[in-house]
Amino acid sequence: MNFDLQTVMQKVQEMQAKMETLQKELADKQITTEVGGGMVTVTVNGNQEIVKLSIEKDMVNPDDVEMLEDLIVAGVNKAMAEAKKMAKEEMGKATGGMLPDIPGLNLGL
Repeated sequence: MNFDLQTVMQKVQEMQAKMETLQKELADKQITTEVGGGMVTVTVNGNQEIVKLSIEKDMVNPDDVEMLEDLIVAGVNKAMAEAKKMAKEEMGKATGGMLPDIPGLNLGL
């Protein structure tokens, strides 16, 4: 059995190019989550960047800032987890279900 390192490296480079393209496409995909019955809404993109944060005016209570802070943290964490899941699913589709863990191949996951 012959092992052709050049062919393997070419395949790795092709996969890396696919991943870079996919990461650019993920920037356009968004996930929106709600917490507190919709009182706080967080939208993040597939690159796990916050795109939008909405807070219902009823939640802005100077006497209870802690509850608002907790809802924001919960909303951001939930949105980030869902964005990461979406990114992994998209990467899995692009790689036929095989997400390589190759040093230097930054998949952002």
